[in-house]
Amino acid sequence: MMNKTKLVKNMELKQLEYFMAICEEMHFTKTAYKLGIGQPTLSYQIRALEDELGIRLFDRLGKKIALTEAGKVLLEHSQKIFNTIKSANDQLMELQKLNRGKLIVGALSGDLSHIASMALLEFHSMYPQIQLQFFVLDDVVEKIKQNEFDLALTIMPKEDDRLNIIPLYDEEFYLVVPSGHLFANRNYLELKDIEDIPLILNPKDHSFRKWFDGICGKQEIMIEPIIESTDTKSIVSLVKEGRGATILSKTLFNLEDNGQLRAIRIKPALQRKVTIIHHKEKHIGAAANIFKDLLNSYIEKYNRIESLLNDLYK
Repeated sequence: MMNKTKLVKNMELKQLEYFMAICEEMHFTKTAYKLGIGQPTLSYQIRALEDELGIRLFDRLGKKIALTEAGKVLLEHSQKIFNTIKSANDQLMELQKLNRGKLIVGALSGDLSHIASMALLEFHSMYPQIQLQFFVLDDVVEKIKQNEFDLALTIMPKEDDRLNIIPLYDEEFYLVVPSGHLFANRNYLELKDIEDIPLILNPKDHSFRKWFDGICGKQEIMIEPIIESTDTKSIVSLVKEGRGATILSKTLFNLEDNGQLRAIRIKPALQRKVTIIHHKEKHIGAAANIFKDLLNSYIEKYNRIESLLNDLYK
């Protein structure tokens, strides 16, 4: 009976590499040429492996060779061994990349860029050696398609063979007013009621504004903001000062509210599906995966208030 302990001690990875290479070519001369070694050396290593195992791995049929049943068994296990080694090397490389490397993230302008920036700040505090690049655009999808970003946070894009789309959550938008506003104690408003409220919104060419105007347009609701700004923080500050109301996502409201704001549900509900996207052919490494986890933790943390809002508005 074959001594398993002896097998483990004596069998070398190099011999298994040679064995697997021969299994691909099924020809000693071609395999030796491909490996850049002499055929006698290759033949010697395979004979040594067979001697150590105490069993033939190949049947020699003239100039042709064929795997024996034992050879088939060894090939199956050899593939598993080298797959395990490759996986370990990949993981070790990922750990090394966390001590250097680069992470390029994009986010749709507005509330999503605010959320992404907060997650990136925490990521940088954890891994200051990673070079970060953060871009806020009205169209991050195209940058992902061009394989220029590692990840992007955006609303649900159209299906595309180049995209891997990871749904995160359905985001609801509220009318947000200062705490002393006439409607501050209202549970909800009809969308048409917003038409007569002084609003502070993004400009018309902003991605959110295009989406919002499209919804209003379908119901023949005319929206004319009294102030427009591309800076979300400025919009929130103006609302807190009582200059007007705005439309904010639930997540951004939870991030920005310090008791000076009130969120009023809109009927019918204004909702968008938020996703993380990346190019299907782009390797998503450890840094990108850690950022995804941080992003999810922020969303979960600041959306815990949802159940309280649901109870309030019942």
